[in-house]
Amino acid sequence: MTLDMAQLRAGVGTLVGTSGWRTISQDLIDAFAEVSGDHNWIHVDPVRAAADGPCDRPIAHGLLTVTLVPRFVAEVIDVTVLTRRSVNYGLDRVRFITPVPAGSRIRGHVTVQELQELSPGMSYRVTFSVVVELEGAGKPACVATLISQLSN
Repeated sequence: MTLDMAQLRAGVGTLVGTSGWRTISQDLIDAFAEVSGDHNWIHVDPVRAAADGPCDRPIAHGLLTVTLVPRFVAEVIDVTVLTRRSVNYGLDRVRFITPVPAGSRIRGHVTVQELQELSPGMSYRVTFSVVVELEGAGKPACVATLISQLSN
């Protein structure tokens, strides 16, 4: 969705959209384990995870799930048409509520929580509340507040 700054401002406090589904494959989990160095059996050992884990298979790293939050926001709102530059400013209130089993699908529900104008017409800080839904689960996989800095 493409929004201008007035529409983004008007959207504060409202759900502005939902991203598409993303499958969390075992290959993706294994690749994240390589990059992060976190090879805990609960993520990479299907046999042990089935026997001793919270699900019948390995689960994604919580940090893998939260890594997808900016992607979900970008799918919902194309901020590049608003400003020349968009950078991650930080994350707040990250919680991993429900494990994400390998092979399951997640998506992000994005709400604009706050829009601060730092420099008139030049620089903004936008706070997004993102609820990561796990398909078929009664509770979210993750909730997080993403803060982005936009500037011209």
